[in-house]
Amino acid sequence: MARVLVVEDDQFVRSALIRHLTEASHTVRSVGTALEALREVAHFRFDVVILDLGLPDLDGSEALKMLRGITDVPVIIATARDDEAEIVRLLNDGADDYLTKPFSVEHLSARMAAVLRRSRAAGDQPPPSRVIRVGGLAIDPLRRQAELDGVSLDLTRREFDLLTFLAGRPGVVVARRELLAEVWQQSYGDDQTIDVHLSWLRRKLGETAARPRYLHTLRGVGVKLEPPSGSPSGHPRGQHR
Repeated sequence: MARVLVVEDDQFVRSALIRHLTEASHTVRSVGTALEALREVAHFRFDVVILDLGLPDLDGSEALKMLRGITDVPVIIATARDDEAEIVRLLNDGADDYLTKPFSVEHLSARMAAVLRRSRAAGDQPPPSRVIRVGGLAIDPLRRQAELDGVSLDLTRREFDLLTFLAGRPGVVVARRELLAEVWQQSYGDDQTIDVHLSWLRRKLGETAARPRYLHTLRGVGVKLEPPSGSPSGHPRGQHR
């Protein structure tokens, strides 16, 4: 059973979602505007938010950014829009998954179950107590903070998890399938999701795929993180401050 917030202004769709989720033994609260959603998240604890984009007071993509400013609760976007560029942008802005309307209740249930598994698995992991250092990177998994050459990095939750996983294996080529399993907690998925997060992570590290410094993609093999040439290699398992 999960605590679910449904953010949907269409009363028919909203009622159907509430009925389905309640029948599945979930605890459901629902609102029809972005501002109401922000108030709900600020006052109640949820396991997942189902967020419509076409809200009357604020576009759902802006609501997503505001939600990410106050909570790490998993967010599933429910949208009638199928523009690939917008979907990529939503993933970059912190969405955990998305569904294109119309969708079946079975599809929603499967996506919710996957998101909740990932979230709970991450919560069950005891945080490491050591700082990981690779070149100019310093990553503190306990505090969920990362720095590059002494400057704090503003990373989304998924970007941080991806960076931490790769930094814990410096110089090792990690297959995409392993990244999906370990970072996304999925046995299969779309490579585009990994590419999107790698692209934004590169940008925040001040590099590009064409001119990499830390993140190196081996086409058809996987991804590795290693210090730039000439910099200290760091300590693969981290070191105490």
